[in-house]
Amino acid sequence: MTTPPAGPTTGPAHGLPAEQRDWPGMDVAGLRILVTGFGVSGYAVADQTMQRGARVLVVDSADTPENREKARILQVLGVEVRLGAEHTGSLPADRELDLVVTSPGWRPEQPLLVQAQQAGIPVWSEVELARRMQAADGPAWLGITGTNGKTTAVTMLESILQHAGLRAVACGNVGLPVIEAALDPEGFDVLAVELSSFQLHRTEHLDCQAAAVLNVSDDHLDWHGSAPAYAAAKGRIYEGVERACVYSVADPTTRRLVEQADVLEGARAIGITLGSPGPSELGVVDGMLVDRAFVPDRHRQAAELATLEDLAHLGPHGAGPHIVLDALAAAALARAHGVEQAAVRDGLRAYRIGRHRAELVARIDEVAWVDDTKATNPAAARASLAAAERVVWIAGGDTKGADIDPLVQAVAGRLVGCVLLGADPAPFAEALERHAPDLPVVRVDPGDTGDVAGRSRLMEEAVQAACSLASAGDVVMLAPAAASIDQFRNYAERGELFAAAVERLAGANG
Repeated sequence: MTTPPAGPTTGPAHGLPAEQRDWPGMDVAGLRILVTGFGVSGYAVADQTMQRGARVLVVDSADTPENREKARILQVLGVEVRLGAEHTGSLPADRELDLVVTSPGWRPEQPLLVQAQQAGIPVWSEVELARRMQAADGPAWLGITGTNGKTTAVTMLESILQHAGLRAVACGNVGLPVIEAALDPEGFDVLAVELSSFQLHRTEHLDCQAAAVLNVSDDHLDWHGSAPAYAAAKGRIYEGVERACVYSVADPTTRRLVEQADVLEGARAIGITLGSPGPSELGVVDGMLVDRAFVPDRHRQAAELATLEDLAHLGPHGAGPHIVLDALAAAALARAHGVEQAAVRDGLRAYRIGRHRAELVARIDEVAWVDDTKATNPAAARASLAAAERVVWIAGGDTKGADIDPLVQAVAGRLVGCVLLGADPAPFAEALERHAPDLPVVRVDPGDTGDVAGRSRLMEEAVQAACSLASAGDVVMLAPAAASIDQFRNYAERGELFAAAVERLAGANG
């Protein structure tokens, strides 16, 4: 395991005391910790550090009933919580701090975080703190990141590990906060850790046993500032890897990130491909998922892990290419941990895809209605749309600065109609005019989406419009290629309102 740098030398008012910088098994007793952001990870950090004797202050700009209720619970236990924008613009003036642990949603240029760094106060992610606090004999970490497919791959990995008889859990950007999993009193054998670029930005020491970057395409550029900065954040997952750095053969950025990583001696680069695998790769041969990396003689041997038929239940027309790649990544990480072939097969057979990820909602009059609201960027939408031959596409939302043109150019031949959501449909409408000028396009009037009734009305009109464009054998795909925040509370609400509208359509037709 790598040793963290000592960090800047600071006085007792700012920064970690020397005796509390050591890790693993970092002692937080007596530390003065500021937690910025009161979401799932912020609450977990406050709870876990308070239990171990830290003096904790939480700040969040959202003074909501939900946050007030969570604050009441923690305040009984001795955590101070300050809600309201007046508490998040600068460091608290009434106390000294040793450490700031920040929410992944807080941007790097946020003034409070900049002040902390200028004052020599370490600013960490919840993931960094979890890694430092976990005991040396704690669970192994298998890490997954990427622009798309993270949640599918990490929950596939969880299923495989559990079918191998291990006490394992998916955590991080999905489900359980990492700090709760790492410090679980019963102790996990292994953690399947999903990490976003936001979490990785402030995480220096992961030391995963094995890690994968599934893919890298432009996303969150408004947060990171540039495509190289975004890719570099993803690449942090490889730092300190012990056994295997898993990358996509078809995505040269992922291979470059492996080549640039500072890993432990003996760590291997393991490729995944939809084609026939070479040595040190996992791939597909004659409908079988095959391992030529974790076998005694990878130049002459291969191990069958599963078949494409084992994944057929994961898509309306069988598993799409992106699902197969996710399965290969999960298999590679499990094999790096020492999992046997049969557990990979059994875990993939038993796996069921999560909500809002290419989820088949209904079949109505031979038309498949698919909810992939989680496709919040062009690359994710392209992967979903490529899995169907004839698509009525429900698209649009906040593009976050991404270029829609290459996506539309790539999928234009599959489209039989398009329904546009979004406060600003121009990026989609203009790309469609360039690359599919004859395609029927319906623009849904945004109207007032300030309450759930307005948002429900919006989606109801979108579903009705899609129905008018679809014929037998078509797939109606909600794959927006954009974030939901311009019109919906979040991507999940967008998907739930879609499913509800489709259910009403099915009732009316049947």
